[in-house]
Parts: sequence; structure tokens; C-alpha cells
Amino acid sequence: MLETPHALVGAAIVTKIPNPLISLPLAFASHFVLDMVPHWNPHLNTELQKYGHVTKRSTIIVAADVLISLALGSFIALNFSTDPTHMNTIFLGAFAGVLPDVVEGPYFFLSWKNEFVKKWLMFQKSIQVDTTMVPGLATQIVTVVAVFWWIAS
Repeated sequence: MLETPHALVGAAIVTKIPNPLISLPLAFASHFVLDMVPHWNPHLNTELQKYGHVTKRSTIIVAADVLISLALGSFIALNFSTDPTHMNTIFLGAFAGVLPDVVEGPYFFLSWKNEFVKKWLMFQKSIQVDTTMVPGLATQIVTVVAVFWWIAS
């Protein structure tokens, strides 16, 4: 799944459950639940194996996705809380939602080959439910819309 839905679900959980001892672990766990929803994303590991590097197209998609995640996560933090401490916790919730993928970043983009990360990738791959682009993006758009509906309700 792209990072945007992961970040927004993590942020949304914190807006609804302000206690970070509860909400941050839930935001982290939400990542794995979302990866079980049929979705589309660039297949960085396949590209790495096939070409020896992540393609320029996928790098652009990942960079754009990260920027969108940061912008929308900031929007949620700044517009759905007036307490600075809670705003920071919302940012942490967004980060917790993407943390399982952040761990993989150095592996794909800095050629940092580490046994832990390789095992982590295998675990992540084992729970992924991939689909083609159109339905896979549709599920993510629905997720993002549902997040904003949930936060606003």
C-alpha cells in the first residue's frame, strides 16, 4: 500500500484516541491490517531483483507519496487538534503508521543490505494483498476518504 493511507490512518487513530500509550501501538498495528486490504503499489523488491535498482518511475511515485503523506498528515494535525502536544502525537501516529515501510527505505534506496531488513521484507511480503493498479488505487482512495469522514464525525 502507498504511504498516504498508512500515515492518515495512523494520524486518525490518534485524533480519536488521544492517549499515546494506546493510540501509537494501534497506529503501528494498523499498517499490517491495511497491507491485507487489496491494494497497488510499486514493487520495489521486484525492481531491485530485476534491474539491480529501483526504477526512476517508482522513485518518483514514492517521493510524491511521501510528500502527500506529509502534507495531509500535517493538515490533520493542524486542523483537528488545538493542543500542541496532541498535534505532535498526531504526527507520531502518522509516522507509526508508516514505520514498517520506513525500515525498508535504506534497503531499497541506499543499498543497505541487512539480514533483519531482509527478514522484515519477507514478513511484509507474506501479508501483502496486491492487485492491479485501478482497483488497488481505488481501495486506497476509499481508505483516505473514510479517514477524513471518520475524523470529521
